Amino acid sequence: MIFIDGIIFSLQKSGGISVLFNEIISRLPKENYKLIGFNAEPPSYVADGNYSFVSPRLMERYRRVLVNCEAGIFHSTYYRLPATKSCKVVTTVHDFTYEYFSNNFRRTVHAFQKNKAISESDKIICVSENTRQDLLEFLGNEYEERTFVVNNGVSSDYYYRPEIDTETQVIFVGARSGYKNFKSVVQALSGLQDLHLICVGGGAMTSAEIDLMDKHIPGRYRHAGYLTNDQLNCEYNRSLCLIYPSLYEGFGIPVLEAMRAGCPVIAVNKSSIPEVTGSAAILLDSGDADEIRQGISTITATSCRDDLVEKGRVQASKFSWDRTYKQTLEVYESL
Repeated sequence: MIFIDGIIFSLQKSGGISVLFNEIISRLPKENYKLIGFNAEPPSYVADGNYSFVSPRLMERYRRVLVNCEAGIFHSTYYRLPATKSCKVVTTVHDFTYEYFSNNFRRTVHAFQKNKAISESDKIICVSENTRQDLLEFLGNEYEERTFVVNNGVSSDYYYRPEIDTETQVIFVGARSGYKNFKSVVQALSGLQDLHLICVGGGAMTSAEIDLMDKHIPGRYRHAGYLTNDQLNCEYNRSLCLIYPSLYEGFGIPVLEAMRAGCPVIAVNKSSIPEVTGSAAILLDSGDADEIRQGISTITATSCRDDLVEKGRVQASKFSWDRTYKQTLEVYESL
């Protein structure tokens, strides 16, 4: 029996980690798993008999999980451990963002919890080889034999729709603060007067972000907020390209979504991004405004864009949630 700690579903409405575990859980045979959840209602695909609601305690996300998982496998969605180690434990490591980009109490707390989960795990899944290398660098080579790379996948909800015309817009998906490098995107577009920017997800726009866009691209931006897969697929299809200039990613699911939808990608040649894109994207050295602007100008050449679209589809076909599930199952079975 697989006991899955569903704490991530209480921490975020959407996001890569939630998507990953939704895809894994939805494929597990119903007789083989139990989802421990802290929301009154289970995810729509989880039968009542597979869901154990637990009333959340104070600071629940940082506490050990009260579960009897004897002779089973415990897998937390976000760096937690069972209160009693009576079973095998699997931990998925998504990235080392806090370790690289935070220097405060949040980093200390996050790193302590993550490191504790890793140290007490029998098997450790890393979502990319880059994340695995980060783990060995931060925690030591003694974890090498316990770590396995299982890449994230991409949903079949994303696909090329030839009936949708490409418009004069570029798309930015996800969080916009700090290392996500959103400021460079806005500055790059300031010199490209014909292009509009659509931002998807990432929470509400801050006043500083609005001021930045009003200064550089007034009247040429919109924030779409949260979109369904179908809605986002349409936006990828009508966009000239996805600009994803993040300076660090544990994986980067939007890159695959865009490529599968026939939307060329401009990203930065750092962290896990080259693993995901292969040679199917324009990869920048630093992701500054001038580089992004040059990347967009390159894509506007029809032959280059068509070439990237075709390469992107081929590259995205190497990743699937079925493959992610199969490899995760192999980790379970090894225990």
